[in-house]
Amino acid sequence: MKKDIHIPEVTDVEMAIVLEHNEAHNVDEWIVYLINKKETPLEMVVIVSQGFSDTKTTSIFRKKIDILSGKSSAKIELIQPDLFALDNRFQVTFFENNTLYDKTFLFKKNTIKEGSLRNIKDLNKRGVVCK
Repeated sequence: MKKDIHIPEVTDVEMAIVLEHNEAHNVDEWIVYLINKKETPLEMVVIVSQGFSDTKTTSIFRKKIDILSGKSSAKIELIQPDLFALDNRFQVTFFENNTLYDKTFLFKKNTIKEGSLRNIKDLNKRGVVCK
């Protein structure tokens, strides 16, 4: 039975955590983005995120996006720097051309820091990307 189930591979979809300056509050904030590098839109996108370690687990956060256009991105959530000491998992499920896709992005603990920031061309911002 399991051998008959085809699970398509997700390509050209990325998660990024970016350090941005919030002009209104004059503070730097870490923001999570979902990046769609495809020409086609992603539909009914659901993102489930959680931080975890051997001894700690955060609450589960869910976000839904009806349509994420091709060659675009969406702000998903603000993430507190305290969570960078944990592994941060983002499970992304979506439809593309009536096919269901699912991918888990994992930012390992202590990998998100100012010294790791790189230019993210698709966002025109500096951050850490998980493919």
